[in-house]
Amino acid sequence: MTDRPLIPLLALLALAACADDAGFRAVDRAEQLPGGDTTNRFLLGPNAFLRPAANLDRGDLQAFYGGNGFFNQSWVVAPASTMARDGLGPLFNARTCSGCHFRDAKARPPEDGLGPFVGLLFRIQTMGPGGPSPHPVYGAQLQDQAMRGVPAEVVPRVTWEYTTAMYADGTPYTLRRPSFSFEDPGYGPLGEDLMVSARIAPHMVGLGLLEAIPTGRLEELADPDDLDGDGISGRINYVDSDEGLVAGRFGWRAESPTIIHQSASAFLGDMGLTSREAPRDDCTSSQAECRTAPNGGDPEVSDFILERVAHYSASIAVPVRRSATEPAILEGRQLFRAIGCDGCHTPSHQTGESVINALEDQLIWPYTDLLLHDMGPGLADLGSSTLESAREWRTPPLWGVGLMPNVAGHSSYLHDGRAQNTAEAILWHGGEAETSRNAFLAMSAPERDALVQYIEDL
Repeated sequence: MTDRPLIPLLALLALAACADDAGFRAVDRAEQLPGGDTTNRFLLGPNAFLRPAANLDRGDLQAFYGGNGFFNQSWVVAPASTMARDGLGPLFNARTCSGCHFRDAKARPPEDGLGPFVGLLFRIQTMGPGGPSPHPVYGAQLQDQAMRGVPAEVVPRVTWEYTTAMYADGTPYTLRRPSFSFEDPGYGPLGEDLMVSARIAPHMVGLGLLEAIPTGRLEELADPDDLDGDGISGRINYVDSDEGLVAGRFGWRAESPTIIHQSASAFLGDMGLTSREAPRDDCTSSQAECRTAPNGGDPEVSDFILERVAHYSASIAVPVRRSATEPAILEGRQLFRAIGCDGCHTPSHQTGESVINALEDQLIWPYTDLLLHDMGPGLADLGSSTLESAREWRTPPLWGVGLMPNVAGHSSYLHDGRAQNTAEAILWHGGEAETSRNAFLAMSAPERDALVQYIEDL
């Protein structure tokens, strides 16, 4: 079969009111600064995700660098002479924030073999009378490391399983999926009804801008009952807070409504560190050694450190686009819209209020709607594929993904890192994205390349 030309480009340009080439390129130039005035326009390469928002004032810039120090510092077991950073554990997955978010990038998925795995964690549930709930013995997250004298919860093992298939033009491709098991459980059997969700640490850029998208914008995009009949039914994940139910925005399932909440959850779940937002260690009543181990104070993470880490996380700049007006990128841009990728990966938003003034009133291009979508059984959590919620994932932002090989040294995507490149990530899409995935399968090789190049330039 001969390669088909990129006909969607010309067809869609004609449908767009015959806009002239200069006007079309002007629209694209506006997208070259994905973070608006906050965009990192200068530092790319391995350190592309380490820059502060470009328009921070002096006070916010000082807070950024102070938070960066806490983000990178190692926590130690209590009691210790370094009282400001002791209290690690008793159970934990990492010793530093940057241990999972190296250079503020996505974590690398593990190779075949035994853990502990830094940057990959396991959320767990069991099925109770009222539905899924945290494990009665092991809690909501498995920790594969522990302080001396406290048994670690498990030793995780991963094995990658590979399958091959072909695009419509006969080009072969390979997909992989992880198979997880858990050895040496420290507190008794995990049970046959264990439901596991593996989560890779995501990249950190632009979080404050996502937090500043008005809730009204998310409500405008949400269509949980698919009233418009387009096959896409994204919904807001409303979570409890001191202000009542609020929109979740962060985490693979939008479990956290704010960066403060997300930071506190990571301190507790990943490092066993309490804070004002998460004041109790997650030791269960069945984990006696954990409950009686020394702690680093009440709370272990001071308000000052928590707020500085959250400020740092909110202020990391999104990198500038590198090739936004090149012909292949413009072709990919049209294909992205033609096959409906923008139905979930909403290109742009206007930010509203923020605790950081520099992030307000910015036109941003994150390519996400922050909503939960049914992604089909192929991406459902292990052991819970019959639950509707097991198939739902928040639309991840696409900005910066093309820089991942330079920054993180890998190009693995999706919630558990199974996709080894951008094309594989598309091929795993199902559910509400099945039509788009099938359109990608039917493309010619030049069309597929153009679409991938576009995504990797965002």
